[in-house]
Amino acid sequence: MSEHFEPVIIGFTCNWCSYRAADLAGTTRLKYAPNVRLVRLMCSGRIDPTFVMKALSGGADGVLITGCHPGECHYIKQNYKALRRHLFLRRLLKGLGIAPERIRLVWVSAAEGTKWASTINSFVEEIRALGPLGWQKKLATDSKQDAAQEVLA
Repeated sequence: MSEHFEPVIIGFTCNWCSYRAADLAGTTRLKYAPNVRLVRLMCSGRIDPTFVMKALSGGADGVLITGCHPGECHYIKQNYKALRRHLFLRRLLKGLGIAPERIRLVWVSAAEGTKWASTINSFVEEIRALGPLGWQKKLATDSKQDAAQEVLA
């Protein structure tokens, strides 16, 4: 019997737009997958690559970054900073041999609850198709091997 894989996704959301879109989707009772755990940031420009890497190494199978549409950022042009960091992270993951599709950046305004729900559903399906990342297990195995080698040395 095969076990059905349910991905864990960490979502970094802009307080002013995409977090409000998630709230709108909830209050209008739109159906979307419950696989995303949200982390609210004041701005998507606040996303740090270490946040994403820590989420992935902590057991997340994917990371969703959402923010205001370009030109509509409450902090002027900070969502362009988020875009640059997203592109950097995709190159980094590819260099590590990990599918860059495991992270996604989406612009979602406060009035786009429907877009929020469809984005969540499509991203969950995409990560489900990729399968589990498995970094947490690999890191635990590697650290046990390192500890064993230190004892033997």
